[in-house]
Amino acid sequence: HERALQNMVRLVDHIATDTALSEAARGCYCVAALDGTISEGKGHGVSVPSSLQKRNDHMWTSKTVLVSAVLAGSVLAGTMAVAKPALRDVKEIDDQMLNVGIALVISEKCDSIVERKLKGLSFLWDLKTRANALGYSDNEINAYRKSDAVKARLRAAGEDYVKSKGLNPKVAADLCKLGNAEIENGSTIGSLLRAK
Repeated sequence: HERALQNMVRLVDHIATDTALSEAARGCYCVAALDGTISEGKGHGVSVPSSLQKRNDHMWTSKTVLVSAVLAGSVLAGTMAVAKPALRDVKEIDDQMLNVGIALVISEKCDSIVERKLKGLSFLWDLKTRANALGYSDNEINAYRKSDAVKARLRAAGEDYVKSKGLNPKVAADLCKLGNAEIENGSTIGSLLRAK
């Protein structure tokens, strides 16, 4: 019987390491690792000697540890794969928010130019929809939109943009000049503004 038991343990080793085992072989033997019994599938059990039982227990423990490690690695890899940059680092969103900010400042400081409110609301809604499509939740979008740090950074970037045009961001007349130029050029900023 010892040789038969050794053959059965080899079969168990094969089951533990070869997932491609055929259904026929898989149906021949099953191992109840907790009680040390090997069954032929017909209700007849054979007790496994303690030395073989220890080997069997060790094999299944090792397999469990290996499977756990693989699953943990898969979860970690999945987490890394879905990691998103902060919205401030997503140019297609952040750059457009800068355009909105510049347009708002122009409409507030220049008496001859007003904001196109419906156009602006539609524009912002489209930005939100795009951010959602990129995987950002409404809470993440609102946190970005309401962030004082983001507002300060966009304000500074807007002033730099005005200066890049040779104009002073603190002078209303210069902002009117910029607004009219943006409207005439049909830029994103200009599309959010309308001359009175």
